Amino acid sequence: MKGRYSVVIIIFLLFAGCSTKPKQKLAAEKKNIQDTLIVADKIESCCEVEDLPRSKGVDSGTPEIAPGAGGFDGMVFIEGGVFEMGADNEQARPDEYPKHPVRVNSFWMDEHEVTNAQFSEFVKATGYVTVAEKEVVLENLLPGNLNTSYARDSVAKAGSMVFSPPGQAVPLNDYSQWWSWTIGASWKHPKGPGSSIKGLENHPVVHVCYYDALAYCKWAGKRLPSEAEWEFAARGGLENNIYPWGNEHIEAGIPKANSWNGHFPNQNSMMDGFFTTAPVKSYAPNAYGLYDMAGNTWEWTADWYDPGYYKTLSTDKETLNPTGPAKSTGTELQKTMRGGSFLCNDSYCSSYRVAARMHGEVNTGMSHTGFRCVKDTQ
Repeated sequence: MKGRYSVVIIIFLLFAGCSTKPKQKLAAEKKNIQDTLIVADKIESCCEVEDLPRSKGVDSGTPEIAPGAGGFDGMVFIEGGVFEMGADNEQARPDEYPKHPVRVNSFWMDEHEVTNAQFSEFVKATGYVTVAEKEVVLENLLPGNLNTSYARDSVAKAGSMVFSPPGQAVPLNDYSQWWSWTIGASWKHPKGPGSSIKGLENHPVVHVCYYDALAYCKWAGKRLPSEAEWEFAARGGLENNIYPWGNEHIEAGIPKANSWNGHFPNQNSMMDGFFTTAPVKSYAPNAYGLYDMAGNTWEWTADWYDPGYYKTLSTDKETLNPTGPAKSTGTELQKTMRGGSFLCNDSYCSSYRVAARMHGEVNTGMSHTGFRCVKDTQ
């Protein structure tokens, strides 16, 4: 496929096996890698981690994806309209301001996140290989080559980031305590070698990066939603409400979404019924008939991420079908993600709010990252 995908490792590969490594050696190896790679700005969220740009992925024979005609089965028609996009309450973050009027055209949207079963059909039909399943060419590392055997062995292997909760309370400013670079982790092996998606066919597919999602959309004859389309659909016609269901707190009343219940990241009461991902359609849909627009997995959108983008839009005049900034900020290529995940908790990120935004490096998939598709009306 044109423009072969870059493969990314996360800084927390440094902590793989850290329970058996002396702290001094681990610190030295961490500094060595930081000296040879561009380190992204620190991200403060339970659901995001710090990325290191990695080499271009080895071409493993992924075929061209033929555009599909696609149908509307399993999709919901969203009639276009005007809404106020952006921050709704005191938990809003700076990149959700200012609130601004947006008009979107009508479109169709998948009623739920793409499942393992659906992604399996795509892979079977096309032979597609996800980024997490590819190894890399060490000589292509930018801006230089790694010079430690530990890093060399780790970076070369295909894998992904897996949520690994600690057995005790830990500082919330050290997300290496609950993320683990896991060699062999992928959409087919969500927890790493020995795990599988058997019995999880109706769960959302995870460990998919932005380009993996694009490939699926192309095959299905669909596309990824813009941020504006996603938020308009998530609100379900409710004006200036915090959640897809209204303003009732996520943990009040009956379970409304799959999130983290309890003390993050070591204690989850599973009040909502699930520890990690939940089968799609486990909770009531919003007023548009869309499921899991809050929690379960983060969902890729088509928009580049710029934390100041909303400030460039009018707060008085409607913006028609905004498609995001021309490029992302920072040293990495980052797209915006929406919806929060099973890791979200009010004590740390509360990103199950309809206005919440997250940025993800385009080549990076994780165990809480998925997507859904949209389709134009014509």
